[in-house]
Amino acid sequence: MTQAKIIDGKAIADSVRREVAEGVAAFKRQQGGVPGLAVVLVGEDPASKVYVGTKAKQTIEVGMASFEHKLEATVGEAELLKLIGELNRRRDVSGILVQLPLPKHIDAAKVIEAIDPAKDVDGFHPINAGRIATGSGGLAPCTPTGCLILAKSVQPKLEGLDAVVIGRSNIVGKPMAQLLLNENCTVTVAHSRTRDLPAVVKRADLVIAAVGRAEMVRGSWLKPGAIVIDVGIQRVPGAAGKARLVGDVAYQEAMEVASAVTPVPGGVGPMTVACLLQNTLKAAQAQGG
Repeated sequence: MTQAKIIDGKAIADSVRREVAEGVAAFKRQQGGVPGLAVVLVGEDPASKVYVGTKAKQTIEVGMASFEHKLEATVGEAELLKLIGELNRRRDVSGILVQLPLPKHIDAAKVIEAIDPAKDVDGFHPINAGRIATGSGGLAPCTPTGCLILAKSVQPKLEGLDAVVIGRSNIVGKPMAQLLLNENCTVTVAHSRTRDLPAVVKRADLVIAAVGRAEMVRGSWLKPGAIVIDVGIQRVPGAAGKARLVGDVAYQEAMEVASAVTPVPGGVGPMTVACLLQNTLKAAQAQGG
């Protein structure tokens, strides 16, 4: 049997960023200014710092303005909410992203709800979640949007497919299911309490694995020819004591059964930032009329 196609998230993300850069140039010609993305980082989480740095670099590369706000881990909730209020009012800020996770003394839900839904480029505000659920527009979360683009790079029309989303988080699983329903897929949301999970996955034409457990989804679970999008990323022990990165899917096993699989790293990861830039442009266009 021939091996599955590797879905190249890096190349597809590059294509999305090129489209965004063209859109930013057109926006500048029409509006006179450029979209601006404000990123708020609270504390010194190493992974968050790297991620915020990547966002700022790519924001500038596509021609947008980047505004970084780095706050101490001890900052009060009231002070953070005050900053968000100021960013909501600034006309040069098209999108606002507060990097998660936040310190335990800050209510993340309250912070997300304080962001103007029109500037909520992470797509986490309840109003945007409601709009995605009802199919009435809204800014969708970046990772599920990226997953959808990757799936459609293999099969442009997903209508009628049986899709299984493994994971029910507000960040990936639930919005992913809504986006697939909007594409006219038949969607099952599976999770840790699902009975006979392998059998549920086995019937899927499209599998989105976002459960956060290293290599949980085995090749034997998959329907031959399925499209597999792996959202997970974990470090596990490798050869000679070196850690290696793996996803939620046993990659080599999946490659023997599926028609197309995203690698880890280099699959979903690059798409998340590219879709953030896409959302920022979309937000700026809506605000600019």
